[in-house]
Amino acid sequence: MQKISVVLAVLILLSIGCQSEKKEKETIQIGTKKGESTPFEIGKKIFDGKGKCYTCHKIDKKSIGPGVTEIVKIYKEKDADLIAFLKQKADPIVDPETYVVMKTNFAIIKNFSEEELKALEIYMNEVSTSKTK
Repeated sequence: MQKISVVLAVLILLSIGCQSEKKEKETIQIGTKKGESTPFEIGKKIFDGKGKCYTCHKIDKKSIGPGVTEIVKIYKEKDADLIAFLKQKADPIVDPETYVVMKTNFAIIKNFSEEELKALEIYMNEVSTSKTK
């Protein structure tokens, strides 16, 4: 009788233990999972934040520097590499007169990862395309 009680107690404890593990696995937490950002979203965050590009570049008009649509248009026409320019591996081809002002921002840009530079390029291409349609 005592053996049966012990076996029964062990079975009950095992079943309770297994059920609590199931409950933990089945629990759904809302709002805790961080979604991945698209390259466009990353580029926008860099343009509007970390890169401070917005201070000199507007999307569709000249400000301190040329507008994004003009930059993208000229880089496409000349089949030039915007990322190479941002890495300071290519000469300026858009509004070289304001390049001196741009040079001060290279201290910020040199810390960007390859992914961030590509995301910035994607953002600039997409916003300039949407403005020309």
